[in-house]
Amino acid sequence: MKKYVMDSFAMIAFFEDEPGAEKVALILKSIMDRKAKAYMSVINWGEIYYNTLREQGVETAEKVVGQLKQYPIEIVDADQKLIYEAAKLKGSYKIAYADCFAAALSYRLKGVVVTGDPEFKKLGDKYSIQWLKTRHS
Repeated sequence: MKKYVMDSFAMIAFFEDEPGAEKVALILKSIMDRKAKAYMSVINWGEIYYNTLREQGVETAEKVVGQLKQYPIEIVDADQKLIYEAAKLKGSYKIAYADCFAAALSYRLKGVVVTGDPEFKKLGDKYSIQWLKTRHS
């Protein structure tokens, strides 16, 4: 069964109906139909919250995380091993720390990161990525 690691970029695109939202919707449908599994680092979950809070206020941020709970996405805690892998990525690449958690989780699970964030291109072919179209691509 295919395993997706949902990056905060992908979920924000979905909730804000930005470019790439359609592809995220299809992935979420496959998860709801139990044809795939989805995971998200608790760090990326927090990134969704703080970005929404900063841009749209606490009420919308609470609404978004409430909506997120409607999908069978397993939120994975950041244990020491995951933090270690993310820290190694951060030390090796110029990429946001939260993105390092999505990449490290995808490596652990042998899954595919769903993102449109161009920072992931810095990782080369070492990670499997499902690219979303964005305003910039």
